[in-house]
Amino acid sequence: MLLLLCFMPDSPRFLISKGKDEKALQALVWLRGPNTAYRGEFQRIKESVLKANRSLTCAELSDPYYYKPILIAVFMRCLQQLSGINPILTYLEPIFNKTKVILKGGYDAALVGLVRLVSVLVAAGVMDKAGRKILLFTSSSLMFASSLAMGLYVHFTVDVKRNSTNLTFTANDPFDHVDPTNYLGIIPLVCIMLYILGYAFGWGPVTWLLMSEILPLKARGTASGLCVMVSWLTGFVLTEAFLPVVNAFNLETPFYFFAIICVCCIIFTYFCVPETKGRTLEQIESYFRTGRRSFIK
Repeated sequence: MLLLLCFMPDSPRFLISKGKDEKALQALVWLRGPNTAYRGEFQRIKESVLKANRSLTCAELSDPYYYKPILIAVFMRCLQQLSGINPILTYLEPIFNKTKVILKGGYDAALVGLVRLVSVLVAAGVMDKAGRKILLFTSSSLMFASSLAMGLYVHFTVDVKRNSTNLTFTANDPFDHVDPTNYLGIIPLVCIMLYILGYAFGWGPVTWLLMSEILPLKARGTASGLCVMVSWLTGFVLTEAFLPVVNAFNLETPFYFFAIICVCCIIFTYFCVPETKGRTLEQIESYFRTGRRSFIK
């Protein structure tokens, strides 16, 4: 990262805010290419930066132009964490041990990591072509199906009367008890891989992108910090609560909860999240300022 940052210019918006218009033009040419008509974009950026230079007042925060995109970004970060990604990744091996996944030697976790990598690469390639909302819908649907299937699998196959529900790491081979002919053990692996595929395809990368696009420029620094704080606090609380919930009830309970959250993600995306594909930051800000949906289709 340090090496690559040596070749990276400051953003045109930052340079304009510091009064370095010439360097801002050079950075814009570097980012867009020399054959791009960039002067119109430069003027639009300069006008929006000049408007945003004035400090934000408390009265302005009551304006829907400011609080609506901030609330959308905060709720997206909260829903992203509540969907269960952190506890699932944290307790991946104990979950597989408990559900008797048939693969040995940690190949199950390696497969999950591979799926996550491929999913992010695919999402990066189609995000600007398919749009943000369709990826969020697809992501939520995949996570819902996998969470529900995982909960049902645990409910109907894991013997909670004879086996402890505690999720713990053991020094011994955790797969000694696994029957290699029990092919149902592939179901939890498929469910988790499908969940990771869905998360990495939409709610993982898209929420970060949308946060940077919809937050108003004047409040972007403070609002971004708020979103990140809410995100990791939610993830911490959920991860800490995962084991107590499993031990008090059963492993199926958190997966049913994740399924419900995924339904909330679908509803929230439909009613609250704007489509920002192909829109400039100025157009997105105009959408929240005027409330006219014609700015973002």
